[in-house]
Amino acid sequence: MHILITRPLPPAVIAPLQALGTVDMHTGDALSPDALRARAVGADAIITMLTDQVDAALLDAAPTVKVVANVAVGYNNIDMAAVRARGVVATNTPDVLTESVADFTWALMLAITRRLSEGERVVRRGAWAGWAFDYMLGTELRGAQLGLVGFGRIAQAVAARASVFGVRVVYAARRDMGVASAARVPLDELLATSDLVSLHVPLTPETHHLIDARALARMKPSAYLVNTARGPVVDEAALADALARRVIAGAALDVYEEEPVVHPGLLALENVLLVPHLGSGTTGTRTAMAQLAVDNVAAVLSGRSPLTPIL
Repeated sequence: MHILITRPLPPAVIAPLQALGTVDMHTGDALSPDALRARAVGADAIITMLTDQVDAALLDAAPTVKVVANVAVGYNNIDMAAVRARGVVATNTPDVLTESVADFTWALMLAITRRLSEGERVVRRGAWAGWAFDYMLGTELRGAQLGLVGFGRIAQAVAARASVFGVRVVYAARRDMGVASAARVPLDELLATSDLVSLHVPLTPETHHLIDARALARMKPSAYLVNTARGPVVDEAALADALARRVIAGAALDVYEEEPVVHPGLLALENVLLVPHLGSGTTGTRTAMAQLAVDNVAAVLSGRSPLTPIL
């Protein structure tokens, strides 16, 4: 068996794969599509990251591939039609990152409403003149409404933490999830009434630029937008314009349309917190994600059913 891993994973995690065959682990920068196709020739399994495009061209270059294990919950980087047409198993890593991303979402909300990154920049450039009663005042969360766009595992974990901060929760989703502490409302109502809007939807054709100029105009001028989902869910040009004109109060972003490139209009603004895709970035969570991907590969190559197939 030949197993390709497109980015470094902890040695202890990949040890079980070495018992199954040869492990080829790429240790440099992200592979280009051409380089990935060339590296995948002869592979029986590929462990991919969200930056790797798994499409018909890749699978045709590596017709021996039986399983693609994506080390992520989202799988917009995988052409599922191409995978299914070739009988390849595709898996992802749900559940193991739920709590870390939920914690991180609250960290972003606290940081942007209390102007933490803005304040740190002031201190670092030596512009702080000392404590003042009315200096750099932020916004309190207690009594605010949090609107969750999407209400899957991570959004529900975010909602579960809301009562600690005295925040009430509404959500927009295709169906009522039966959570007593959160009310389902139409998206337009959520945007118009929420003090914080947090995005938790997968990237699909329907959610691409879901938050555009129209959606931003629906939000309160005092509201904040948080995105830990996928970058293209937000129209970055529209967001930069809305923030510059104070259509909304601020935004906190962990993901971007053209990662690692960030829209230049956002870089110049003080009322936006920009973080380099760290949502699941704890040692424990990333190790658990890698372990689940490895377990999926080991199961398929050993003739068993995968643990978390993408259906």
